[in-house]
Amino acid sequence: MKSLIIEGLKAEIEGKPILHGVDLEIKTGEFHALMGPNGHGKSTLANILMGHPKYTVTGGSVKLDGVNILELDVPDRAKAGLFLAFQYPVEIPGVTVGKFLKRAAEIQAAARKQPFTVSQFLKSVREDMTFLEMDQGFINRYLNEGFSGGEKKRMEILQLLTLKPKFAVFDETDSGLDIDALKIVSKGINRVKGPEFGGLIITHYQRILNYVNPDKVHILYKGKIVTSGGTELVHQLEEKGYDWVKDQFGA
Repeated sequence: MKSLIIEGLKAEIEGKPILHGVDLEIKTGEFHALMGPNGHGKSTLANILMGHPKYTVTGGSVKLDGVNILELDVPDRAKAGLFLAFQYPVEIPGVTVGKFLKRAAEIQAAARKQPFTVSQFLKSVREDMTFLEMDQGFINRYLNEGFSGGEKKRMEILQLLTLKPKFAVFDETDSGLDIDALKIVSKGINRVKGPEFGGLIITHYQRILNYVNPDKVHILYKGKIVTSGGTELVHQLEEKGYDWVKDQFGA
């Protein structure tokens, strides 16, 4: 069993503090959900975990299998087994989906000291595309260029299935999805869930959690996780909104 342990994480942007001591532990075999009002640090946490240069960490640690990944460059965090599904995936003109995934898979295989063959790679990618109900022609298109919002989110999940990370953070992957796309994205997430994988999904809504069934739910408020529990927290938020969080933990 492997673990991603966040302890006392503090961070700021342009001198403005955002995270005020986040504590969270996720083990492989577990899937957690992180909820909370807008502007309280959820996406900041996701970006810091992956090493976005815009944010400055001012305290705490993030350890993946005992290694403080805050001391690693972004590529080394990915090689260590951390994956981030972006809320707003970017377009990369000139780089096809196939070439992008092939190079990423080659690097990941080398980091894990595993064999890599092009034929097996292509077979796996095409199987995953079929599973995600994606047109096979997408493999020759430039990454995310001209893709709809739902297609971009499916592409994030295709990368997830290709790389098979130890831990993944999904930053509002459900935003902007219609019900059919939501079901497909959820199906892809569920495909990687298991004893060798740990996940954290950041979301505002219950609907995706109806499909991925988190083991634990956390509420981030004013840059700290103020309460944790099971899916009863999700139902409480659906019923009452965040007013009860403000009442209990301070306006």
